This record gives sequence, structure tokens and C-alpha cells, in this order.
Amino acid sequence: MGGGSAVPRYSQIVGELRRRIEAGELAPGDRVPSTREITRQWGVAMATATKVLTELRREGVVHAVPGVGTVVTAAPTNPAAATPASTPAHSPAHAPASPVSRAARPARSAAPTRPGAPSDATAGGQTGLTLARIVRAAVLVADAEGLAAVSMRRVAAELGVATMSLYRHVTDKDDLLVRMMDAAIAERPLPTEPPPGWREALEVAARQLWGLFRIHPWLAPALSLTRPQLITSALAYSEWVLEALHARGLDDQTAFTAHLTLLNYIRGLAQNLETEREAEAQSGLDSEEWMETQESAFQSTLDGGRYPGLARLAKSGYDLDLDGLFEFGLQRLLDGLAVLLGEGDTSGD
Repeated sequence: MGGGSAVPRYSQIVGELRRRIEAGELAPGDRVPSTREITRQWGVAMATATKVLTELRREGVVHAVPGVGTVVTAAPTNPAAATPASTPAHSPAHAPASPVSRAARPARSAAPTRPGAPSDATAGGQTGLTLARIVRAAVLVADAEGLAAVSMRRVAAELGVATMSLYRHVTDKDDLLVRMMDAAIAERPLPTEPPPGWREALEVAARQLWGLFRIHPWLAPALSLTRPQLITSALAYSEWVLEALHARGLDDQTAFTAHLTLLNYIRGLAQNLETEREAEAQSGLDSEEWMETQESAFQSTLDGGRYPGLARLAKSGYDLDLDGLFEFGLQRLLDGLAVLLGEGDTSGD
């Protein structure tokens, strides 16, 4: 079919998309065609389209963003140099052409700490290394590739220093993880003054926490409910909720139980952000595209008539929106708290 061409079809499509990125037709942050769009535009099978996005991800040219799709990581000036032949295809934790390498390193070189300040490149990579820089580099790796990609060796490589130099600032990876969570939550402090109503106050805290999980998908799985880490910036959220409920007369035990219930609802829903990102990176398919590959199997199961409710839903369609699901569940939880606080049954809305 290729007229005798020795270049595989998927490689031709990869080359075309890479050309668009180099030419600026697809800028950093722009969505690239999904697997479904590739199958339509180039008339190839889904497996070929998946291989296209997998190859571009391997090169570090694009990366998956939960709830958005596959986007351009950077506009590489020399893709061949960015992906040396010696780079293993399946070792993202150590690949020099990783998304975080492209995204983070130019930002650091373009915005030095202060004029004349020593860099990590001097004095054997030791001078200028700070705890804040270590934590920031680790957060960038986790944001781009997930928590599994974070290691002391990887963070040191991002900073261009020896791995052992990190241990002058952090005890181990567990210590680093707690500091990462503390820094991530501190990015979005709560307002200095809460709104007047308890419900409005809890909505502010809940939506702000959900927004943090959206920005840092690794954060929700990293937080533990049964073995809570000492995260100073997170204590402000606990205090905010407790004070709002104490003001309405709830005792300490009940208020804290309500706080944990709300926290775990948000955290539990947010864990889907990281698992979806991992699944998309491994399969090359976003959730919608994956559902399409399962459609025939689902439909054959529903055709038997044993699940009429699901069959009706399959015909009408259902758009899974995590933000909408979060808001729906939040309001129902707050409705229940309103009853507990003696504000009457709000289930009628």
C-alpha cells in the first residue's frame, strides 16, 4: 500500500506531527490530534494511531494532561539530538529527553535566582543547591511523569548535581515526599478571612483542595488518611473546617469526623486523575478513546436485557465529567451536614 516505501506508516505520521511542532503550527500546550483524529485524518488503524502518540511521548515531544489530552511539551529545535539512539525506550525515570527536562530546564536558565548568585554547576555542582530547589525539581518531575518517576537520582540529574549532595538537605525519599506535598499545598493558601457561612467556608476549602489535586495529580495518592503525614500547610485546611463547624455548635469529635469525610471524598475522587494519566501514558488512549474500544463488548452484554437501566443510559450516552462529579458529590455531602446541623432536610432540591 505504501508504494514500496520503506518508511513505516506510523513513522510518516510522527514525522508530519513533529514538523508541525517545529514549525510552530502546534505550540507548547496545544493539543495534538488524538488517536481517533489520527485514524480519521490519515486513514490508519487505531493500533497505528496509538503507536504514533506513544513514539512522540517517548521522544518527550508531547505528554498527557489529565482531562485535556495529549499536548505539546516543547518545540524542540533538534528532535534527533533530543532523543539520542542510546536512550532506552522504556526508562522514563532516567531519560534525558523527558517532558520535565524540556519544560523545567529552560525555565531555570531563563530566570536565574539573582544576578551574580552561584549556580549548581560551580564547585562540583554543590554551590547554590538549596532545599527549595530540590523540592521544586521533584514536584516538576511528579507533575510531568507521576510520583513513580521521582527518585533521588532523578532529582539530582534534573538539577545537574551529584545524588549524594541531596542528602545534605533531605533525609531520604520519604522526607522529600512530605516536603513536596507541603510545598504543593502551600502554593494555594486559603483566604485570610473565611466567608460568613459554614457551608460557604467548606465550599471554599473543598474547591481549593480539588484545584490543587487537579494541578498536582500525584498529590491525592500520596496523602494518607490512616497514616497522616505532618504537612504544615495542610493543617490550615483542617483548622479552617473545624472552626467553621465549631461555630455551628458541633463538638470536636463530630466536626473532625465530618472534616475527614469531606477530605476523603475529595481525595478519593482525585485519585482517578493520576490513575487515568498512567493508563493514558501506557495505552496511548484517553478515557473516551479507550471506551470506544470497549463499546462492542459492553453493548453485547447489555443486549441480553438483564440491565435495562444501563441499556437506556448506553443509548442516551453519559459524559463522565470529574469536575461535575466533584461538585455534585460536594453539594450532597454539605446537604447531609446541613441536616446534622439542624438546618432541615435539603434533599428536595
